[in-house]
Amino acid sequence: MDDFEDLDHRILSALHARGTDPRVASAARSLSLVGEHGALWLGAGLVGAAVDGARRGAWLRGTALVAGAHLTSSSLKQFVRRPRPTHVEPLVGTAGRHSFPSSHAASSTAAAVVFGALGAYGVAPLAAAVCLSRLVVGVHYPSDVVAGAALGALAARLGARWMNRGPHD
Repeated sequence: MDDFEDLDHRILSALHARGTDPRVASAARSLSLVGEHGALWLGAGLVGAAVDGARRGAWLRGTALVAGAHLTSSSLKQFVRRPRPTHVEPLVGTAGRHSFPSSHAASSTAAAVVFGALGAYGVAPLAAAVCLSRLVVGVHYPSDVVAGAALGALAARLGARWMNRGPHD
């Protein structure tokens, strides 16, 4: 095992150990569940579109960017095929066998960027908590989460102009 892989394992083990506290485990499980397939963020985007009629198009395009980040991450997993961690006991089930990159982190970070640009600043701390939850529940290595977050941020930034275009563009 090289130094980077060892560090990845050690950080995961340390964060996963926090899940021995039943309150932490429950919160991490809940965050992981609501973040599955980007559901929390897709729902938040649709609510934003429903209540902010003046920027409905921006909310819908932002929600599409979040979905795109999630789908891109899910597709990359099929190419990279990194197995999920086996040195810790997971606290949740997973939709797939592969861990790199974290699709929860991709959709969460994309949501933090695009919805934050629309003034929903509370999304960022919740998105960070969803990302962290994937380590506490033991289903991703830290490098999976960092890569997913980078992918989500990149997708959001690349789509920023499209998201903010006017109704007549």
